[in-house]
Amino acid sequence: METLEIKKEAALKAHENASSKGRELLENLLGKKTFLKQVTERIKTINDILEDNGITQKELDTMFANAPEHLKYQYIGELLCKSLNEGWLPDWDNGEYDKYYPWFKMSSSGFRCDDYDSWGTFSLVGSRLCFKSSELARYAGEQFTDVYRKFMIIE
Repeated sequence: METLEIKKEAALKAHENASSKGRELLENLLGKKTFLKQVTERIKTINDILEDNGITQKELDTMFANAPEHLKYQYIGELLCKSLNEGWLPDWDNGEYDKYYPWFKMSSSGFRCDDYDSWGTFSLVGSRLCFKSSELARYAGEQFTDVYRKFMIIE
């Protein structure tokens, strides 16, 4: 089988000028990720998180078939961080760079993302659950509040 190469700029231009069916074809061939500028444009649902990490819903359900639900959602939270951070890993030996985490508030009106916080070389949260920027931490907390709620509180 012969392999074809295409420059990214050419693919982006073709996608921009294509009909909806043409855009869908290009996305199926090259992946939707190729045509999105920001990670927050492509990670909006649990299915997006799973797809970005090469995991199917069936595989996830099998992994956690005999586990408490909160462990499944903590794992989804870890995958969310991995996806949104796009390969960035926190360096706990370097206090020059902060690490961020969404901060939640629980009250009689419910559970919601209240803010974000940052940490230097000390931490109140594990490496797998922190973000490289305050914007990503806020986005995760607001977009995926239900994921955090399911692993953080007992209902």
